[in-house]
Amino acid sequence: MIRSVSEATVSAAARAGGQSVVEAIAARGSGPVPFSVEFFPPRDAEAEARLWRAVRIFERMNPAFASMTYGAGGSTRDRTVRIAGELATETTLLTIAHLTAVNHSVDELRALVGAYADKGIVNLLALRGDPPGDPLGAWTAHPDGVEYASELVDLIDGLGDFHTGVASFPEGHHSAPDLAADTENLIRKLRAGAEYSVTQVFFDVEDYLRLRDRVVAADPEQGAKPIIPGLMPITSLAGARRMTELSGSRIPADVEERLARAAGDGPEENREAVRAVGIDLCTETSERLISEGAPCLHFCSLNFAKATSEVLERIGIDTRGALAPV
Repeated sequence: MIRSVSEATVSAAARAGGQSVVEAIAARGSGPVPFSVEFFPPRDAEAEARLWRAVRIFERMNPAFASMTYGAGGSTRDRTVRIAGELATETTLLTIAHLTAVNHSVDELRALVGAYADKGIVNLLALRGDPPGDPLGAWTAHPDGVEYASELVDLIDGLGDFHTGVASFPEGHHSAPDLAADTENLIRKLRAGAEYSVTQVFFDVEDYLRLRDRVVAADPEQGAKPIIPGLMPITSLAGARRMTELSGSRIPADVEERLARAAGDGPEENREAVRAVGIDLCTETSERLISEGAPCLHFCSLNFAKATSEVLERIGIDTRGALAPV
């Protein structure tokens, strides 16, 4: 049963797993660049087994943290809370739970925060979330909920000693009128108390660098907070196109051209060739981000370990023990 948060619950959670994302990144010191990984809630037992295989592989690579996305509107909410809790209590991973405002009243949001705190989770990624059924559709808040992610950050902050992050958008959020407005929205979330942001997956490093520049120029204090780049090795051109359509982002022309050449002209894309190019592209992006001082690399795993592991190995992360049979 999901219940409301209490001071005792939050205090116990803070003692159990109170390290923040910012602290976890800083603790890596001068070694290889910190990396983190994102999982999503599985829909059935078979998918859950696949998730746990990936979790155990990544756990042996010692990521700075792992995040669990959120099934909004109750679609996978209970499963999300359960599995996020299992990540926190049954693995060594610093677990970050996503929380969205979609279809939730303030009371329900408070209860969800309490459910996470019960599992020792005090790191939350506060997201407004996308409208159900049409991610690019018009946003309508719950009548008893919150309108903006900044309000969700404020709500979480008022419930206890949580560490909160937010989303950022290198290309600008699809609903923002321009990049200036999008930047101001990110700064508003950071001023509300968010300690860092994780970007939407992108494929052009310049978009990330310009986002970082805009935030620093607009508010140096907030610009000092980590902006963690979101990455994904492309293993299917059709899948990448679909993802960008749903998120309102884009595949740069030069990236699209390289992937299209690999895909070929046949009725079915050459998945092996696309995958090879996708690994190359993600490696190149990672190396550029490292050279530009990105604080951490956050990989969208799609609950698979192999493609991300190949990129990590190429950028100097020791993956041999993780991938060896156990």
